[in-house]
Amino acid sequence: MKRTLKVFLGNGDRLVGTLHYNQNGARDHAAFAYDETWLAVEDRFAIEPNLPLVAGPQFHRKTPEGSVFHAAIADTEPDGWARRVIARDQAKRRQTARRAGTDAGSSQLNAVDFLLAVDDGSRVGALRFRDEEGVFQRAAEADRRTAPPLLELHHLMSASRAVETETETAADLAYLRGRGTSLGGLRPKCTVVDEDGMLAIGKFPSVQDERSVTKGEVLAMTLAEAAGLTVAKARLVDSDGVPVALIRRFDRTLEGKRLMFVSAATLLGVESVGAQEHSYTEIVDALRVNGAAAQADIEELWRRVAYSILITNVDDHLHNHGFLHAERGLWRLAPAFDINPFPDRARELKTWVSADAGPEATIEALMSVTAYFRISPNRAKTILGQVERAVAGWRKAGRALGMTDRDVENFADAFEHPEREAARKASK
Repeated sequence: MKRTLKVFLGNGDRLVGTLHYNQNGARDHAAFAYDETWLAVEDRFAIEPNLPLVAGPQFHRKTPEGSVFHAAIADTEPDGWARRVIARDQAKRRQTARRAGTDAGSSQLNAVDFLLAVDDGSRVGALRFRDEEGVFQRAAEADRRTAPPLLELHHLMSASRAVETETETAADLAYLRGRGTSLGGLRPKCTVVDEDGMLAIGKFPSVQDERSVTKGEVLAMTLAEAAGLTVAKARLVDSDGVPVALIRRFDRTLEGKRLMFVSAATLLGVESVGAQEHSYTEIVDALRVNGAAAQADIEELWRRVAYSILITNVDDHLHNHGFLHAERGLWRLAPAFDINPFPDRARELKTWVSADAGPEATIEALMSVTAYFRISPNRAKTILGQVERAVAGWRKAGRALGMTDRDVENFADAFEHPEREAARKASK
């Protein structure tokens, strides 16, 4: 099985290159080649550091836990939740076809099937894929909006819950098709269009939640903004009494322009997140080479680490940090997203502060890298004080979001811990 896809950038017809995918039994491989027209334009850029601007096919070596595609392309693949929706939709349609006696071919979805199942209009970032027939994938179905308005939030949540509880119907899956994609994660979510006509992610409570995770995420994003971080716009939306976290997409402009996005893993050239340990100092190194405003973003990154420590945001792996293309292969730190307080987890960061500091989420570790981040002691104290004061208001901010007494107590351990006092002392 062979596929040849044209890769475009943005809303227009800017051809970047060609993606080749070959599958032979259980084995598959992919290669990407920049188009000669892309290599000739003045504003060309490498879509990731591991894809230099050279002519000819560049092959990608698949790792056991990685994608068959180069990382910038893999960043647009469906997340864990979306893959679940896609696979179950495929299985349901196969069952229907078998009953009708029209079933043929293999039911096994391959890597390119998953890649092209993501809705073209809401695919993360600016890359788009046009198939051999000249159609951008995933193409919209006739008379159907792939990114529905907020008015349909209840329907989206109901269908998502059915998938989560394995009670979904073919109609549920047909409704979710192309809509269950986002910036990553395993939790139920869908793409919607908010009141301003902007793409957003609606994140739903899970049937397995023991606390109000959606309220916790919006609280974390609200406090992050108060702490001086650049964050994705977040708010709670009520859907028949259920709090849904609505996160506006930052890879689209107000005019609808698509912005090129890659994960921190892609910028660092990390294939399998979790296969080995990585650190924030590595992101600093990458910014110094590839950053459009390196020192400003490095200081922002240090502020984010301080904030993560103080709210116990310990799911800070490299796919939960990202970059937006600025110009000619230089990148800016994307707004913070997927920030959550975890009161029930060990206080260890997924991304270490540094190789020497290890995984512990401590202010001592944070202060040990100020020189590496080129942040003066006085500036570090100022930043840390700003972050701590914002976090100190977590109960009041939570109440303003509609948190109950039980909600507040369920999150208390994420915000109330010895590192808060350590931050107060270090900021004096």
